[in-house]
Parts: sequence; structure tokens; C-alpha cells
Amino acid sequence: MTRPLVAIPARFSASASALRFRAEVAARALVEAVFLAGGEPWVLHPDTTDVDDRLARCDGLLLPGGGDLAPHTYTAGDVHASVYDVDEEQDAFDLAAARYALEAGLPTLAICRGLHVVNVALGGSLHQDMTSPHQHVVHPVALHPDSALAAIRRADKVEASCFHHQCVDRLAEGLRPVAWAVDGTVEAVERTAPGWFVAVQWHPEDNPDQWLFDAFVSAAR
Repeated sequence: MTRPLVAIPARFSASASALRFRAEVAARALVEAVFLAGGEPWVLHPDTTDVDDRLARCDGLLLPGGGDLAPHTYTAGDVHASVYDVDEEQDAFDLAAARYALEAGLPTLAICRGLHVVNVALGGSLHQDMTSPHQHVVHPVALHPDSALAAIRRADKVEASCFHHQCVDRLAEGLRPVAWAVDGTVEAVERTAPGWFVAVQWHPEDNPDQWLFDAFVSAAR
């Protein structure tokens, strides 16, 4: 059986082991999780040229974690001192890829920054820095019983590996919260429109939560 092609936007790296120059990379755990689920990971060069045509060849989109979105992308006037690793080129590509996938109904799994990208792409905003950062923390997350996540996991909670200092401020129209940390922070959202879409603020590749990648690749197939 032909593996469904899963697009993963590359992340820019100043250096990488065994390479003499700057690199474009994807987290190995993500790539391996997609492959183990039966997908073919395709790491995409983050250039906005012909984004729609390039993604039209794909069966699914995985929006990975990474640095912070530039605050101006969600019309924030000031920039908090904690904002880090902003890259305008990366932002432009991720936002364009998200908008294409959402409009085309392409099966999409968004992780951490990926959730933020989708929320901003649809007109939402972010808290630039949380008062209680969820960084380097594994904690329980409650799942909405009427959600794709709960149906996939067949449970009402998961242990989430979190590495984020930002979170949703204004939730975009067309999204609904479906998972929460104990302190009330929204940890996952889904779309109200038809089609397979899950966005989690935690890193399922850390545990790994292979069940989520299996469901995503199955939808892409």
C-alpha cells in the first residue's frame, strides 16, 4: 500500500551535526512517528512560493512545534521580553500552509506552535507569556467527552508533555476548545467544520502518543 504523503514544514537551524552549513530540520521523533503510523514524511522547504500547489500533492499536513510567532501576526502592539526565535519567513510559510489546509480540508495535525499558527491564521490571538508556564512539565489534561481526541484515545484524560510559555488568548471563530490543564489552560482545539483536524498544545512525540499519529495518518490515507 502506498504511504500517504505527510507534509512537515522544516525548521531553520543555525547548525546541525555532520553538516558544515545552516540546516533545515524536522524533529526525528515526529518523522519517526509519522512513518511508524504508515505515512511518508515530506519535510518542506519553508518558502511561500507556490504553497498551494506544493501542498496539493500531499495527503496531510503536520504543523510542528518551534519558536514563537511574531506578535504583529496577531496585531499585538508590544513584544513581551520572553518572545523568542521569531522568524518572519517561517511564520509566513506556516500561516500560508495552515490557511490552505483548512480551506482545502486537508487532514491536519497541529502541535504546540502549530496550534498557535492555526489560531492566528483564523483570526485569533495569543497570550505572549503565560503567568504559569507549562514548560518542561508532564501533567494531566482533561478531554471533552464529545471530541475527536476522546474518541481516538478512548479516555477522558491524557498525560501531556508540555513545552510552551504561550497559549490561546482569543480563540478564533471556527475552533472549539476540547482539552484543558488543571489550571484551566486550553491544551487542545478542534474545528467546528467537517474534516479531520486536531491541534494539541502538548508534544505527543515525546511520550510518544502514537495513537494520535496513527489516527492522523489513517485520515490522510
